[in-house]
Amino acid sequence: MSDDFQWVRIERRFSAPIETVWALWTEGDQFERWYGPNGMTTKVVEMNTVVGGRRLFSMGMQTPERSMTMWFVGEFKEVEAPHRLVYTESLSDDAGNILSPQSMGMPADHPETTDVVVELSEKDGETHMVMTHIGVPATSGGAGGWAQAIDKMEKLLAG
Repeated sequence: MSDDFQWVRIERRFSAPIETVWALWTEGDQFERWYGPNGMTTKVVEMNTVVGGRRLFSMGMQTPERSMTMWFVGEFKEVEAPHRLVYTESLSDDAGNILSPQSMGMPADHPETTDVVVELSEKDGETHMVMTHIGVPATSGGAGGWAQAIDKMEKLLAG
């Protein structure tokens, strides 16, 4: 995917140690605190942050008007603490069996598996983060969800 329309890329600087930001990405209880768009809650079932390890979690919403739960599964491809994290992400059922994006109402050209790359560096007490989700168009609802999630991370780190 060679053009800007095939990935979401978000860069942020946080006034927090790199180890704290790393933990938000790699520890299930920390990931639950910020991940997902506004109004959604995340529940991590498995987060084995080693190369070849699995991640399985749900993201859902419960309101009087609407109830929904989506499941995601992936595998860690690179784990270079606390600087680089690469993992796959796919829609799944609650057991981690991959589901086709089209069966979940996604566009026909949405890939079954996408890659997320998180790069962290620290300078002068700040952590610089670059998150790239390859396979998710920059103009998609997924891009908006990422922006809201990273905003939540920023508030959590500032608080």
